[in-house]
Amino acid sequence: MNKYYKMNKLISLIGILYLLCGSLQAQITLGNDSNAISYSSPKEYELAMPTVTGAQQLDRGIILALSGLAAGDKIKVPGDKIAQAIDNLWKQGLFENIKITVTKIVGSTIFLDIYLEEKPRISKTEFRGVKKKDREDLAEKDGLQKGRVATESLLSLAKTIVKEHFVNEGYLNTKVTLTTTPDPVLKNNIIVIITIEKGQKVRVQDIIFHGNTSISENKLRRSLKETKVKRWWNVFNSGKYLEDNYVADKPKILEKYNAKGFRDASIVKDTVYKISENRVNIEITVNEGRKYYFRNITWVGNSKYNSKVLDAVFGIKKGDVFDQSMLEQKLFMNPNGNDISSLYMDDGYLFFQITPVEVFVEGDSIDMEMRIYEGKQAIINKVWVSGNTKTNDHVVMREVRTKPGQLFRRSDIIRSQRELAQLGYFDPEKLNVNPIPNPANGTVDIEYIVEEKPSDQIELSGGWGGNRIVGTLGVTFNNFSSKNMFKRSSWRPLPAGDGQRLSVRAQSNGVFYQSINASFTEPWLGGKKPNSLSLTSYYTVQSGGNQNSAGDKIPRADRSFMTITGFSAGLGKRLKRPDDYFSLYAEANYQYYVVNKYGSIFSFSDGFANNINGKLSISRNSIDKPIFETSGSKISFTAQLTPPYSLFNKKDYSSISEQERYKFIEYQKYKFTAAWYTNLTGIKSTEGKEARNLVLYTKAGYGFLGMYNQKVGLSPFERFYLGGSGLTGYALDGREIIALRGYDDQTLSPTTGSAFVNKYTMELRYPLSLNPQATIYMLGFAEAGNAWSKAKDYNPFQLKRSAGVGLRIFLPMFGLLGFDYGWRFDDVPANPGMPKGQFHFTIGAALGEL
Repeated sequence: MNKYYKMNKLISLIGILYLLCGSLQAQITLGNDSNAISYSSPKEYELAMPTVTGAQQLDRGIILALSGLAAGDKIKVPGDKIAQAIDNLWKQGLFENIKITVTKIVGSTIFLDIYLEEKPRISKTEFRGVKKKDREDLAEKDGLQKGRVATESLLSLAKTIVKEHFVNEGYLNTKVTLTTTPDPVLKNNIIVIITIEKGQKVRVQDIIFHGNTSISENKLRRSLKETKVKRWWNVFNSGKYLEDNYVADKPKILEKYNAKGFRDASIVKDTVYKISENRVNIEITVNEGRKYYFRNITWVGNSKYNSKVLDAVFGIKKGDVFDQSMLEQKLFMNPNGNDISSLYMDDGYLFFQITPVEVFVEGDSIDMEMRIYEGKQAIINKVWVSGNTKTNDHVVMREVRTKPGQLFRRSDIIRSQRELAQLGYFDPEKLNVNPIPNPANGTVDIEYIVEEKPSDQIELSGGWGGNRIVGTLGVTFNNFSSKNMFKRSSWRPLPAGDGQRLSVRAQSNGVFYQSINASFTEPWLGGKKPNSLSLTSYYTVQSGGNQNSAGDKIPRADRSFMTITGFSAGLGKRLKRPDDYFSLYAEANYQYYVVNKYGSIFSFSDGFANNINGKLSISRNSIDKPIFETSGSKISFTAQLTPPYSLFNKKDYSSISEQERYKFIEYQKYKFTAAWYTNLTGIKSTEGKEARNLVLYTKAGYGFLGMYNQKVGLSPFERFYLGGSGLTGYALDGREIIALRGYDDQTLSPTTGSAFVNKYTMELRYPLSLNPQATIYMLGFAEAGNAWSKAKDYNPFQLKRSAGVGLRIFLPMFGLLGFDYGWRFDDVPANPGMPKGQFHFTIGAALGEL
């Protein structure tokens, strides 16, 4: 009896120790051969392969590996080897009952059985008290995926994660309750039920500053970028309090002080306290310290540029307020590139280093010493691109300004990034450059990292023209490859990757109107220089609605119709002067008009007309990226001219017919546009966060249609039509449709069109999403413009004005879609019933070329 008493005492002691670690059970028990074990004199045995029973989900080999027991081990019984095995398994947190049993002893060999009762597994997680979107978000992050073992730590972690999710959304008073219930279908499985009470969002009622005398409380509040006071009129900020945002915002207060010369400023204390269930106040006490100024600035180690040159670039002078951020900007990272580092790195000094040192502080004055290490000029060794899965390497590399063998220049890298963004094939937010310097031999390798985005488009739209709805279907392939047309493996669905543009577009409103056009552009004709070739052809037919033939297939003699056949070819060239943002484009156009019993548009109802003209355009484009531009400008001047037939054909235009007058159309047409993009906030993109900047867009446009000969008169073709959305439906006579939101379509020009037009646009834009799959931005606009038929009536200050709001959505497959609501400020005498405000739908970014 004594040995059984000792055995039970040992088992009880082990059980108590494990119960202190948790609520589960762990035991060592004996089988039929228990009499062979003497607890007064432990005996060593050789362990046979242990058996594992009770486990349903876990692999036997894994359990044995976790226990530390293996066949052939020498163990003492009683001894600590078995207790250690139980401890090893217990630590996994996967079991609620563990027993190791001696099943038999044969000679010096002992047989053990490990019996396990697994903790239940999670079969399903239910979230209650929240909407579907929250449930979907939580399902991805709570860790309670189906099949996981429901350990106490996992359930506790899930509660914490759920609560933090809503706290990070501003619901600081969120309550989370977690319960479990056995799954009625699956054995040893549970359903986890998480009940959530979000409550109301906690918002900032007020931010109170103490100790500030040099900077006003309002300016300090504005320095906090994410932590804002709730204001009913501020639709861009909810005023919710998020602790992480507040912690990240506090250093910005000191940055504000440092920019004013208070480099010793500090936050003495701050507190956040509740004033109601859903409102908090923030109180911040600052110690401003003394205001400092620059005094003596000296340069050490410079041999490439003398101190006078560096002083001029640096721009900070003795007596200027000490501003740490300005100091760093002037040395390292001026957005305009006018800093000391850019000066050196644009001349190949990649290994250049500069260290500003405060050598003496006296009173409120600071002496600075700029210690320079110039190093060697770096030569570019290798250049390559990665991440392009569709676009061929040569298309990317021909836009890159950094070439092997050249001196390294930072400005070339910045320009290369801009050119790659302009292609439209890559996500501009993901463009990156990885310089790999090799100081040992003075070279640098450069890797351009890109990420492809969809660039092809499908246009499916409806417009209004000729008092009918006009449907449009078009496809545009912006990264086409003509040389792979005959390679079957390249058709996915069309050959792509060479940067060419192929477009096919058709319009129709039934029997009244049909049109089809196709265009092709090669941006690098010959592959060596950025000289573009563009080819376009089109055919349009409009009838009075009668069919081509009667029911008996005999052509109808009374059919009225007009057809237009056109061809154009253009060559473009990038220029190097005045700078390499300039380009020149020349185009030859031919249109052939045929009219038959069709008198509603032209001054003659039967006959034909030829429009042969040349177009010359010079432009400068320095915008940073397409779709949502944040900086740069685009300026263009275009002249479109026909031969002056009337000056040498010796016709008497006072007596000839209208058909003869316009047999060869003559005119001269000039347009000038200028657009600027100004980044008002200067936010830079960081990893995982879009750079959402407020951008001011301003544009001015002018158009003029003139003649060579007063006797011929103004051409009825190529006129301007102002007003409305700019979504035209169709244009039959070369007319140019120009949008002016807030007014009905084309109502600011007479029905015969205008010869003069002015338009001014200002938009304030803010992006809601910069995702290349769906770029969305909202805008507020103000516009003014007018059109005149005669030069004597032209008055650039007599404008029709409007303002409104809008939304732009760019979808790669459909292009840019626009929704605007415009409110007009001026009346149009010819249209007294025009509504004051109206909605406009637009497709494309131009809204008319002006």
